[in-house]
Amino acid sequence: MNYKHLHYFWATAKAGGVTRASEQLFTTPQTLSGQIKLLEDRLGRKLFRKSGRELELTEEGRIALGYAEDIFTLGGELEAALRDQVGEGSRQLEFRVGVADSVAKPVAYRLLEPALNLAEPVRMVCHEWKFADLLAELALHKLDLVIADEPVSRRISVKAFNHALGSSKMTFFAAPSLFERLHGPFPGCLNGAPMLIPSLASSVRAQFDAWLKRHRLQPRVIGEFDDGALMKAFGREGRGVFMSPSVVETQTAQQYGVQILGSSEELVENFYAISVERRITHPCVAAITQAARGQLFGP
Repeated sequence: MNYKHLHYFWATAKAGGVTRASEQLFTTPQTLSGQIKLLEDRLGRKLFRKSGRELELTEEGRIALGYAEDIFTLGGELEAALRDQVGEGSRQLEFRVGVADSVAKPVAYRLLEPALNLAEPVRMVCHEWKFADLLAELALHKLDLVIADEPVSRRISVKAFNHALGSSKMTFFAAPSLFERLHGPFPGCLNGAPMLIPSLASSVRAQFDAWLKRHRLQPRVIGEFDDGALMKAFGREGRGVFMSPSVVETQTAQQYGVQILGSSEELVENFYAISVERRITHPCVAAITQAARGQLFGP
């Protein structure tokens, strides 16, 4: 069997289509389809069938995908075991991690920092991207871990496991110049106040919208942001009130020179470490989960 053909089949099944897989593999859809056809000819079975404009796995395809999962999981473990060797007599552990762009940067740092405190030297390769794109990289074993503020849904065809790290309530901040113009106690002071809010893609946005209705608050929304760091940069200049996880509220206030308006237990952001391992074995992942549960989000 040509395992390159099998890898193309596996990547296509995980990506949900030839076009998406060809982008991930930096090849053309025609080349990918041709390689999969050669695999089907070798096995004597059809692995995909057309369903409208989509591809779906045949029964034989589902069987092949199960074996391919095992094969490439083992291949990833083999690569990880060997790539740690840097030079004769020395070892450096490479840790490839993806951080969803919706996770606040100070929280991401606090979560990842324990991985750099191991006894053995660690080389961290960190990527920030959209959650769905990071999951695709994880499925292809290009990442050891994904840090996100939402779990992997069962509806997503990625074999990955959620490891809950903890949760944090949300704190509201304002620049000193804006803080002085707000009147009344929190949260009533938000009525009519300029507000910078996370985009609809954020895990706390739906909670926030419901919270406003529940408390009959009507702030004046100035901007919506995918990038939390950019939102805080606008907030630092006094353009609007913004919110961030309370677990790093002191650091946020110091870093951006803003003041704390108040916080709400009703708004909660959850954080997850997502890996292809059901049982955590990677030293960096183990350090991250233990520190998060015991210190950062612990009692």
